[in-house]
Amino acid sequence: MSPPDQPPPSRLERRRNRIRAEIRRNREGGHRVPTWVLAAVLGVVLLGWLYLMITS
Repeated sequence: MSPPDQPPPSRLERRRNRIRAEIRRNREGGHRVPTWVLAAVLGVVLLGWLYLMITS
């Protein structure tokens, strides 16, 4: 909360604070699925889709 002599934070400032907090949480880690696993799954999906496009 802001002190009584200051106006409440603007919508833009609240948004910036939420973004900063999200970035801080992401940098701390603790992810349930490692990023490389997500990248590998995406690669498999894209290769499968490409295979289907080429063979049909």
